Amino acid sequence: MDFSLNDDHLEMREAVRRFMEGEYPAQYRGEPETEAIAAVRWKGMSALGLLGLPFAVEHGGGGHGAVEVMLASGEMGRVLGGDAFVPGVVLAGALLNRAATAEQLRRWMPDLISGRLRVAAALYEENTRYDWWRVSTLARKTPGGYSITGRKTLVLHGGSADWIVLLARTSGDTADRAGLSLFAIQANAAGVKVMPFDTLDGRRAAHVELTNVEVAADSVLGEIGTAAGHVEGALDAACAALCAEAVGAVDTLISLTAEHLRTRQQFGSPLAKFQALQHRLADMAIAREQLDSMACAAAMAVEADDASATGAGKGNGAQDVEPENPANTRRRLVSAAKVLAGQLGRQVGASAIQMHGGMGMTDECRVGHYAKRLLVIGQLFGDAAFHLDRMQRQ
Repeated sequence: MDFSLNDDHLEMREAVRRFMEGEYPAQYRGEPETEAIAAVRWKGMSALGLLGLPFAVEHGGGGHGAVEVMLASGEMGRVLGGDAFVPGVVLAGALLNRAATAEQLRRWMPDLISGRLRVAAALYEENTRYDWWRVSTLARKTPGGYSITGRKTLVLHGGSADWIVLLARTSGDTADRAGLSLFAIQANAAGVKVMPFDTLDGRRAAHVELTNVEVAADSVLGEIGTAAGHVEGALDAACAALCAEAVGAVDTLISLTAEHLRTRQQFGSPLAKFQALQHRLADMAIAREQLDSMACAAAMAVEADDASATGAGKGNGAQDVEPENPANTRRRLVSAAKVLAGQLGRQVGASAIQMHGGMGMTDECRVGHYAKRLLVIGQLFGDAAFHLDRMQRQ
């Protein structure tokens, strides 16, 4: 794979870096956002074009792909910023983009890209671990549309969403991948109860409870019973973005730790002169390179699969060997990247805290906030064990 960046990529990354460093001062990184600050930052991200980065130009988007999302996510990881970018744009936005009809896209996508509309994805349920397809939430057909009853958990930024893209069962048994459908539901609709809570990294998620929620037939995204492929593709795109975010977080942890070792003295010498600590820092740098390479591979696999699904990139001439299904490549490489993000992210975070000593455990020291975010990234949308098992099944 060619991981080199062109001039447009470098310029975009630099623009995102300047914006993020301005919006997230170093001394406040990792602290919870107030609603007012979050709104200002979201508006700024929209003005920069980040909210429309992976969406079609005809809807007001940038027309870019997973590689550009990777670059933006990496810069967000460096400053612990862009809280709702992956949940609201990469995941919920991808679900809309993949499943919605042309009319639905014209209705919702421009508002999402402009920042006027906040969307969250409600996929997981209690006691199902990472098996998103184990859905008990039921959508029953009614004369006017559907009636939905159930409970969703870990709806990232669900408390601030205007609409919720919800996965419900319209047919089949609880563990069937067939019979799953996506619905767009207003967060303040009758029968919807949103219960926000704080996550380990200082961000927000919510439980969403639905009791006989009536929705119109045009609230169904795409065709009934065909949501499984859309959900898996959107989750893989979100995982690839999270892996890129982990690279940015690890990069900053290395910089903070190296600076600490240069300035902190023991026995009359800087800590940086101790060979054991030099080795620990070298291990962190190696982990960073491994994560970076796998994040690039995952993003390129997601982009190649998206191009294949839309018919782009075809007709390049006859091939002697039948190429692997792009969706299989995407699943394998995304899972490989997520395994490394979980394992190495935890390792690097622990090393940074240990080399900072007792101060590494305080809220005033930034390394603890980065370590917490890396722990959460490792668990979101499947931990290392889940993705190792997924790789073995490919």
